[in-house]
Amino acid sequence: MQGDDGMQVILAAMGGGAPGTMTAECAGALAAAECVVGARRLLAALPAGCTARRVEAARPQEVLQAVLEARGYASLCVVAYSGDTGFYSGACGLLPLLAENGVAARVLPGISSVQLLAARLGRPWQDWTLVSAHGAACDAAAAVCGGRPVFFLTGGTLGPAALCAQLCEAGLGGLAVTVGENLSYPDERVTQATAAQCAQGAFAPLSVLLAEAAPRAPQRAPGIADSAFARGEVPMTKQEVRAAALGKLAVRPGDVCWDVGAGTGSVSVELALAAHCGRVYAVECEADACALIRRNRERFGAWNMTLVQGRAPEALAGLPAPDVVFIGGTGGGMAGVVDAALARSPSARICISAIALETLSAAAAALTAHGLAAQVTQIAVSRTRPAGGLHLLMANNPVFLVTGNCE
Repeated sequence: MQGDDGMQVILAAMGGGAPGTMTAECAGALAAAECVVGARRLLAALPAGCTARRVEAARPQEVLQAVLEARGYASLCVVAYSGDTGFYSGACGLLPLLAENGVAARVLPGISSVQLLAARLGRPWQDWTLVSAHGAACDAAAAVCGGRPVFFLTGGTLGPAALCAQLCEAGLGGLAVTVGENLSYPDERVTQATAAQCAQGAFAPLSVLLAEAAPRAPQRAPGIADSAFARGEVPMTKQEVRAAALGKLAVRPGDVCWDVGAGTGSVSVELALAAHCGRVYAVECEADACALIRRNRERFGAWNMTLVQGRAPEALAGLPAPDVVFIGGTGGGMAGVVDAALARSPSARICISAIALETLSAAAAALTAHGLAAQVTQIAVSRTRPAGGLHLLMANNPVFLVTGNCE
């Protein structure tokens, strides 16, 4: 595609880096180019016979400037990228800049690291979840909770070992992973091991990671049966109340959730299953309750749940800003917990569970103090109990759900 000034611009993906992974179309464009722009590693890997006029640039603005300057001397300028131009490539940031400056460009795709690793393993990659941890924040445990294998582009501080350390911290040290190093180069290496083993390893800067899907309870509507949870003597939010609370909170897949006063972790588990791409923080101060939370996290595969052992509101200080807050118990610190949540995220959706009238009053007052309209719902549940040949209804304690920002 040729611009009004007569210069043709091509964005060409060079594949894995070794000459054998470059398409013939890309090789032809590079051979014909009068100027090649790209990162230092790519310029050093250009095929023999390419122009000596090479401009080192990687950031979109720098590449744009190099392309604009090439107008004065080149009829064909090629911008070189690794992998594929459509897979977490700098081409995504450059194309809008070229368009804004009236520069038309043609895009040549290439072979990505996803394809290379899948080919080495003899597996299709069409059902993998693709995630970039290259210079970007990444929650590896949340990523593997989606029910599919996850391919991670790595780089910067988040190499394969660091991502596997995240998996280990979430309780997934035994998860099967594969690391591909220097794919397509002579020193290529593919390592298949567990997350715990790879967390202790050292890998080349040009590495990718494939983590298998984490074992997890099937996706389902809120309201898991009470009998499914490890119980003990710790109070637990019952099935019908949990279902109603999740409905009030309208949890989305990527939400950050706080469960304050988590008890057995039953609400935390439901939040983690609903926010399967997000992160749940179960805040609990009692040691026996924390032990149950750990058991229930493993029982349901709620690996994107983090246990925070401590008393709220002090234990909330270092947590990420929440989208969703469920408060099941505060030990008298209701106002402080609500203050902490809304200070971090004024639009957080809050649901407070109350049995005592005093707790109901404190919850409404805490929300009202922030200018929120406290909506109160009473839930009264009765369940059958056999009595000889009859079935009698036995009432549970009425529960109040007090919500704010949930309309």
